[in-house]
Formats: sequence, structure tokens, C-alpha cells
Amino acid sequence: MVWVESLDHEGRGVARVDGKVTFIDGALPGESVETQTWRRKARFDLANAVRILHSSSMRVRPLCPHYERCGGCSLQHLDTRAQVAMKQRVMEDALAHIGRVRPDVVLPPIHGPAWAYRHRARLSVRLVARKGGVLVGFRERRTHYVVDMDSCEVLPARISALIAPLRGILSELTLAARIPQVEIAVGEDVEVLTLRVLDPPSEGDLARLRVFGRQFGIDLYLQPGGPATLQPLDPSTARPLFYRLPEFDVTLSFRPNDFTQVNHAVNQILVRRAIALLDPQPGEQVADMFCGLGNFTLPLARRGARVVGVEGSQDLVARGVENAQRNDLAQRVSFRSANLYADAGEVLRTLPRLDKMLLDPPRDGAAALVQALGAQAPRRLVYVSCNPATLARDAGVLVAEKGYRFCAAGVINMFPHTSHVESIALFEREA
Repeated sequence: MVWVESLDHEGRGVARVDGKVTFIDGALPGESVETQTWRRKARFDLANAVRILHSSSMRVRPLCPHYERCGGCSLQHLDTRAQVAMKQRVMEDALAHIGRVRPDVVLPPIHGPAWAYRHRARLSVRLVARKGGVLVGFRERRTHYVVDMDSCEVLPARISALIAPLRGILSELTLAARIPQVEIAVGEDVEVLTLRVLDPPSEGDLARLRVFGRQFGIDLYLQPGGPATLQPLDPSTARPLFYRLPEFDVTLSFRPNDFTQVNHAVNQILVRRAIALLDPQPGEQVADMFCGLGNFTLPLARRGARVVGVEGSQDLVARGVENAQRNDLAQRVSFRSANLYADAGEVLRTLPRLDKMLLDPPRDGAAALVQALGAQAPRRLVYVSCNPATLARDAGVLVAEKGYRFCAAGVINMFPHTSHVESIALFEREA
């Protein structure tokens, strides 16, 4: 029997067994559990909880029948409110121990629906003859096997209901063994499935897929190579993907392989929070760094600011320009493509003097950009992060070296039932 002391940053129970730290999948603080060790290391062990002897009040029954094996979620056994509290602690611990900083205010967490929220996903596909055909699903935990799924509780209901018929149609294709994955993109009115194909489909395969798309009212795309090879199965009938930010009267169009936030409901709250913290005023000059297709850029402009969006992907920059034109914001918005890791200093030198800045970097954070901030740095900065460790690192630099005050920070539960932590932070300095 093992008594669990706490949770780590990945949502695993933490216990000490004969003085050695053990991380236990499926265990919660305050529980007594029986464990099975699956890996031993010099400083710690990894184990599974195989039997719960005393259950925590935070434990709930997982909704998904595939949860015990599926690697798509790791925290369905933990109450969603406790999940948010865990992520808040992960963020605060990272800030304190990595950045050695603490915000003046901890913001209320941003959260939304816990189920049917995932509007982007990548499902693996594998032909397994002994299972009767093709399997479609997430990978099993710690293996490359594909879970034998017929539903998914974090996908929208229509997409979840498509898993079984999708397995059926893929099993009928002569190309069945040459489709490694299916990518899902959901817009306001359209669902798209992108099939990665390693060989050209036969005419018979194409006919079957067209019938499937019409039957279920979805758009199908094929991608035989890199992102540039993505094409709709039937270009003449392909419908545009888009999502709305109604509070800002903004509609953003995107391609199936463009980066967008997976959780549309939480994204609306996140944009509202970011704009409120940055507080753009008419006529102010604002930069949106790592701007993507304009998720924050256009709402900032809608508030009257003059905004420049900077993004490394030329495709996303093109999408941002199109979105600005469609939303009648092209007069207040400009976009440019630049590498904010290699050329951050040069980018800042070529921008007009900035009043405010928003940063939404990938997991690597924005170290080069933060280091490049000089005497003309904006007086207010909002940082949206998908990695508490790199946020903490960059926050430490902003406070210790760049003269910013760390005003506020809070978590965003963009990915319920996973250990993924997103957060938002506000920094200010004297003008």
C-alpha cells in the first residue's frame, strides 16, 4: 500500500516508497493505492495505480469508456475544478522556482466546457487485420498502438459519432494501409477531415470517399506530402472554415492545417481577457507578436488601435491579411513575416514606437524577443503562454533586467482532462 502525497506537473500522484520518489499514473493526493512499477530509475520510479484502497474526494468516474488505455486524456479521474486548481499551482510553482517572480495579483482562471470542446485533433490510423480492419483513434499511453475507439468524449458530438463509420470506409479502401492519420478541423458551420495519404488514391477510393462525405455532410481533404500539398477532395464544393469572436464583431477564416486554438469557447474568453488587460486605446500603436492568422490582432484593431502583427509563417500572414480585409480592418492592421527567434532585434528596430505589445509564442517562449526589448520597450505587455516553464523564464528577464512590474497572471484551461497548462500574464513599466 502506498500513500499519495501530492500531484506533479503532469497530474501524476507523488509518493515516497522506501524513501524513493514514485510518480503514479491514476493516483490522487490523500489516496492509499496499490501500485505496479513499470520503470525504475536511479532517483525515482514510475508506476500505475492498479487498485484504489482509499479514494480522494476529488476523484470522479471517467466519462470516456476508453480512458484507461487512451493517451488523449490523463486527468478524467480528477474533478474538473481540481484540474484547474492543479494547473494554477503548476503555473505559480514555475514562476517562483524558475523565474523567481510572483505576480501582484493571481487572476481568476479561464475555463469553459469540459467535454466536446476539442475542435482540432489528430487521430492515428492503422490497418490491423486481426481486429477486422482499420483502427482510428488516439495512441495508447506509452505505446505506438492505436486505441480501438468508437467514440471520444472530448471531440464534438458529430465528430465523435463519425469515428465508427470512418473506420468502416477506410477499411474498404485499397489505400487502407497507406493512411497514417486523419486530422480534424471544426469551424462554425463546417467539419473537415484531412486524410494523410502516402500513395495516390485509386478512382474507386476517391468515389467511396465522395459518397462518405456527402452522406455525413463533411468536407474531406487529402494531403500526400507537406502542408502545401493539402487539397480538398472536391474543390468545387469545399466550404470555408471560420470561427467568430462575436464580442469584437470579428470572423476569422482558416485552412484545415492552419494553427487555431482547439477550444473555441475558451478562446473567446481568452481574447476578451487579453484585450481587457492590454486595454488598447484608439490611436495607440500595438504589436501582436506570434500573431498567427489574427486571433488577437483583429480584436485589438476593432478597439481602435493601430496594430502590426508579426508571424513566422508566411501562410498565416497571408491569412491574417485576408481576414483583416474581410473584417474591414485593413486600414488599422498590417502584417509582416519575420523569425522572432533569429531576428527579434531587427524586427523591433523596424517597428514604430510601440505603446503596448501582446505576445503569444509557441512552447519555446519568447526569450530572444524579451532580451531584445530596449529603452523604447512598450509600457504594457500581455504574454499568453502555452508553457509555464518558458513563461517563468521570460517573466524573470522582464522583471529583473527590463524594468517591468509583474502585475498579474492566471491559468487558462484550454485542454481539460490533460496536464497541458496555458496561462496569461500582464507586465507594466514606466513610460
